[in-house]
Amino acid sequence: MKKYETGMLRNVVIVGHQSSGKTSLCEAILFNSGVTNRIGKVEDGNTTLDSSPEEVDRKISISAGLACLEYQKCKLNILDTPGYDDFCGEVLSCLPVVESGIVVMTADGGVEVGTEKTWKYLDRFGLPRIVCMNRMDKEHADFDKSLAEAQESLSGKIMPLMLPLGQGESFKGVVDILKRKAFVYKDDSGRFSEEDVPSELSGKVDEWRQKLMDFAAEADDSLLEKFLESGELSDEELNKGLAKGCASGTLVPLTVSSAAGNIGVKELMDIIVSMLPSPEWRKDIEAVEPSTGKGVKVVMDASAPTAAFVFKTLSDKHLGDISLIKAYSGSITAGQELYNSLEDSTERVNQLCFIQGKNKVETDSIEAGDIGAVIKLKSATVNSTLSDRSRPVKFNDIEFPEPTLRTAIVAKSKADVDKIGSGLHKLNEEDPTFTLKMDNELRQTILSGQGMLHLEVILSRLKRKYHVEVDMVQPKVAYRETITSSSQAQGKYKKQSGGRGQYGDVWLRLEPLPRGGGFEFVDAVVGGVVPSKFIPAVEKGVVAAMDGGVIAGYKVMDVKVTIYDGSHHSVDSSENAFKVAGSLGFKSAVKQAKPVILEPIMNVEVSVPEEFMGDVMGDLSMRRGKILGTEQEGKIQKISAQVPEAELYRYSTSLRSMTQGRATHIRSHSHYEVVPHDIVQKLIAEAEAEKEDQS
Repeated sequence: MKKYETGMLRNVVIVGHQSSGKTSLCEAILFNSGVTNRIGKVEDGNTTLDSSPEEVDRKISISAGLACLEYQKCKLNILDTPGYDDFCGEVLSCLPVVESGIVVMTADGGVEVGTEKTWKYLDRFGLPRIVCMNRMDKEHADFDKSLAEAQESLSGKIMPLMLPLGQGESFKGVVDILKRKAFVYKDDSGRFSEEDVPSELSGKVDEWRQKLMDFAAEADDSLLEKFLESGELSDEELNKGLAKGCASGTLVPLTVSSAAGNIGVKELMDIIVSMLPSPEWRKDIEAVEPSTGKGVKVVMDASAPTAAFVFKTLSDKHLGDISLIKAYSGSITAGQELYNSLEDSTERVNQLCFIQGKNKVETDSIEAGDIGAVIKLKSATVNSTLSDRSRPVKFNDIEFPEPTLRTAIVAKSKADVDKIGSGLHKLNEEDPTFTLKMDNELRQTILSGQGMLHLEVILSRLKRKYHVEVDMVQPKVAYRETITSSSQAQGKYKKQSGGRGQYGDVWLRLEPLPRGGGFEFVDAVVGGVVPSKFIPAVEKGVVAAMDGGVIAGYKVMDVKVTIYDGSHHSVDSSENAFKVAGSLGFKSAVKQAKPVILEPIMNVEVSVPEEFMGDVMGDLSMRRGKILGTEQEGKIQKISAQVPEAELYRYSTSLRSMTQGRATHIRSHSHYEVVPHDIVQKLIAEAEAEKEDQS
């Protein structure tokens, strides 16, 4: 593949709701550019971009796919992203390295939740975009209705550059408004005939073309002057004005297509080349100097020192680790040594290639503005910046979302226990949107991700790549125990079995502390009845008893413990004896101090469209939640509540189901509250059953 100047590159991300036809659109683009000799079909599992076993089995995109192609003297780097919110991290990883997006919506579904969410992602990065209204050949396709919905629901001035020739089963081609021509397609080979605009559409075409001309003139002062004089713009001037409006974000061109039927796809490709900006549009890219943290600007210039960013990593069973990389300045060349600011190390660049889905095209360099891949970098991961030693820089990290769903995992085979961590660690390099934590208190391995589908895919990959099978189980809750009144008790440990014995004797006073007060230990012994050298051992015994719990095995909190009396033996007393005595005295005193079990309460904030507000609030109440208040932000209501952690298992899944995927939530720990009596009995019974299982 030949080298392209920065101005002849187009880096485009394709986003949209699940099943809107994003991958099918990419397949048609690859076919029309000659990269492939057939159009892969998702349902047949033979697409170029969805090639992992999980994607083939589930017939959905799970990872972002990259494909480069040459078209009309330009090089296009197309990034195909998943539509399911569980894999939103794949979308977010692509947005910093592209200059524009194509939002795929459906003519039979209109604006859906995935359309809205990905639109906001593009807004966050200020990216120009095109709307592609796909599935015009489906039964309930309605161009006018879907266009009106898009213009009402989405930001920017959405204006069609094409009109459909028919819709539903009668969809057979498109009308190019700018060229005033109709393109009637023969079949999915992409062959079409150019015809005059049908008479029934000529009025609409003229009307929209005039609106586009008015807009183009307003977008450029030089064009406006000519337009006011002559009332007309040439096709070249019209395109120039529209491209300027598109780059500024004031115009959002809309096209129509049937990706599966390869209708309208070539016209979309023409618009990508003529209206979407090249990497030169970015001009300066924000970065920092690694040593000082001082902000600097990196200029998109092929002659400048090299600066590149790793935005995604892949693992290939034949090639090893593959780092997808965007060159922002200079060029990346084989044999080059670059500074990795994330790891403070040097990376040697060996093999370079361009990616076409599951296929690789070798190259000896990746130039400024281009996207490619480096094979087998030593320590580079997602968010690594590779730069020239003469000008080390670090680009801003990709901000991935916090996990919304957690589960405990248990190896099906004891032999696999040690493999879980290493396998998931490798998978985490490819997918930073999940976390793994060993909870020592609860003695569980906790896997957290973006949703149930996300977790299932992770564990499927773990089984396939590392032959480790695990079960998902409900995570335990970190309950606590405390006391509600004062008490005192003796702890005496006496043991004689030949030789030196063991003797320790203490009297302890327990008092409740305010919630969050923690633990306080006071030495009030007088007269040396318990020698001072044994006092720390008593405290150790108390702390050990607190960690092990008294009622149901949960940690004790918010207690003041005072040792005020006791006795010792000149020969048999020891640190261990007083440690045991302290533990016994504490447990006895707790039982007399009206102990209770506490549960963690979470602050929960739910962002939900108003029409689902009642259902969400009712569900929170059923989860023993307390509604603290609501706040309106546009069409979204923010519900603040406090809910017991025990009631939030798989809440994100329930919330999506309840709101058609339109609601999100965040949570954080708030405080502890006393557990209701009926739940206490259940917790005690579970603790006793667990003790029996372990014995």
